[in-house]
Amino acid sequence: MKEVYFETVMLVERLHRLFLEVVKSELDKMALHDINNVQCFILYNIGENNLTVGEVSNRGYYLGSNVTYNLKKMVENGYIIQEQSPHDRRSSHVKLSEKGLKLFEQLDLMFKNHAKNMRHNGVMEQDIKTLKSLLQRLEAFWSFTATYDGRL
Repeated sequence: MKEVYFETVMLVERLHRLFLEVVKSELDKMALHDINNVQCFILYNIGENNLTVGEVSNRGYYLGSNVTYNLKKMVENGYIIQEQSPHDRRSSHVKLSEKGLKLFEQLDLMFKNHAKNMRHNGVMEQDIKTLKSLLQRLEAFWSFTATYDGRL
């Protein structure tokens, strides 16, 4: 069990990195060079919402990246609009600009195409649901273990 457990942890990490490479490949196909794959992941997680920077950070895992720096770069490149909170000067909200919404739609289409192509390659929706459920249980286990020092 220990070997399979560790191999699974390593596989999750490799899958995440591979997913980011897929996004990078899509960006290259679109000839977009002013945004990177991690920033696209952040952009997609924002979607059509108006979020605080803290909420953006909590929505996803952005492999070794500084969310604040990436948001700043996306603001500079016109993908995101950042506004100070009228109630708290220490807080700011971000939302996608028109340019960001256009890229969001392209990424959404990419995900739809991936879902369709998975079916053609024998990966069914129920398989993905089962995997998601198992990964959520693993996340809960790790969260519990981290919180309670592994004591049962």
